Amino acid sequence: MRLLLASSSPRRRELLTLLHRPFDCYVPEIEERRAQNETAMAYVTRLAEEKAQAVAKRQNQACLVIGSDTLISFQGQVMEKPENYEHFSQMMKQLSGQTHQVLTSVSVCYWNGRSIQEQETAVVTTQVEFAALTNEEIEAYWETGEPHDKAAGYGIQGYGGKFVKRIDGSYFAVVGLPLYETEQLLRMFEMEGEVNER
Repeated sequence: MRLLLASSSPRRRELLTLLHRPFDCYVPEIEERRAQNETAMAYVTRLAEEKAQAVAKRQNQACLVIGSDTLISFQGQVMEKPENYEHFSQMMKQLSGQTHQVLTSVSVCYWNGRSIQEQETAVVTTQVEFAALTNEEIEAYWETGEPHDKAAGYGIQGYGGKFVKRIDGSYFAVVGLPLYETEQLLRMFEMEGEVNER
């Protein structure tokens, strides 16, 4: 069955290739805005599901669609992509020398060409400990351009990796797509498809 990735992220695209399945990418056109009083878990779950649904509904044939989202939670505060340098610097100073949580959701839906028949979602939480950062390090990191499109303003797989002292959980989830959970969801749908064809 045709497999689609609902993402514009080059990182998720690269990670999905590691699962050795051919796929196409589509940009999900949804509004990424947290609802009032929405928890971090509910927010990251909803975004992954809405991304997959948005891409699925544009298809005229059966397919599996993967949606995913990543956000940072620190002391109950959701940290999204930096709006500007001041916002970025504020987040980095909060994370400096502290441990925060990275929540990454992955959702797979089966679209039969007319409607969504089934959708399953998993959320992976990883603990990430940051080193203490100086103002000079924060400014120099911003100047690399890497933080601009990253949740909380850093990428563990890039220059930002040098600030990470320790992680407890899935490295791939922090990068943007939890490979184990994605593989298990795909296998579940593929096995169901094989059963239905018999």
